[in-house]
Amino acid sequence: MRIAIVNDLALAREVLRRVVLSVPGYVVAWTADDGDDAVAKSAADPPDAVLMDLIMPRLNGIEATRQIMQRSPCPVLVVTASVATNYAMACRAMGAGALDAVDTPTFGAGGTVQNAEKLVARLAQLEAALGGNTGSSVIAVMKPASNPADLPPLVLLGASTGGPEALTHVLSVFPKDFPAAVLISQHIGVDFAPGLVQQLATWCRLPVRAAMDGEPPAAGTVHVAVSNDHLELGPDRLLRYTPNPRSSPYRPSVDVLFTSAAAHSSRLGVAALLTGMGRDGAEGLLRLRGAGWHTIAQDDATSVVKDGMPKAAVARGAAVEVLPLPHIGDSVVAKILALKRR
Repeated sequence: MRIAIVNDLALAREVLRRVVLSVPGYVVAWTADDGDDAVAKSAADPPDAVLMDLIMPRLNGIEATRQIMQRSPCPVLVVTASVATNYAMACRAMGAGALDAVDTPTFGAGGTVQNAEKLVARLAQLEAALGGNTGSSVIAVMKPASNPADLPPLVLLGASTGGPEALTHVLSVFPKDFPAAVLISQHIGVDFAPGLVQQLATWCRLPVRAAMDGEPPAAGTVHVAVSNDHLELGPDRLLRYTPNPRSSPYRPSVDVLFTSAAAHSSRLGVAALLTGMGRDGAEGLLRLRGAGWHTIAQDDATSVVKDGMPKAAVARGAAVEVLPLPHIGDSVVAKILALKRR
């Protein structure tokens, strides 16, 4: 995997270079000491992934990420001196298209690299995703349990790169008396999931909360996956977190949520697959369409990532509608209200 390093500090670039080269098969594509240089180099020589610093002179990591995702999209992982200290900026970078954020490793005594484990693990997860190892083949489709508890109509939203802003657009349209329960699976690190809940709550008229294991989906409520495990609708019609499929590099997986709803929901609903890198969600959206759900894919023109998750779903014939982002929320509301009138 070819990895680019962007950091204005030479010492940080060197420690990141050593981390990259410590993994067999990883090479440093190039380095840049500011955001402007990173944007130019990404366009001229696209890497497989970018390790992006946040605080740099001239163009900071947030705007550099935004421009890279617009001009030459590729996975961007924020690597900053302290995620806790720079939490707000890291959240903004993920809104611009970054996948996650980790602390920058450091040099210890004798020049040894310390605290690189999380970065190496995140790169391994990313490499698996780039290789298309979704693990979807081991997602089991179970028949509904007998005498199921009744469910409100469900709205399922799945997203990855650029998803926080896309989800904000969609949720902002939902009215206060919206009769559906909304379930969200967004690829995001567990450390940033609470920030996502807060961001969405700011723009949504409905209560937005972290999905809890064992709770029922509630009408007029937005439930957001907040675990490195996958959120699913269980056979008992309760929300559950599951580590399976363990091989899935997408966490939490959109396919797991969509597929579980196709198998276990006692009524039809609406699902939308929003912007994201890779193919997660395409298979699940197809299963939902096959089960009679109304399925929506965001169009390429308004997606942060072109040729990403929504386009993979469209290629499979999984989407009833392909819509620009500003129209998705209205379509979801209209379809849910139509289902309620039946």
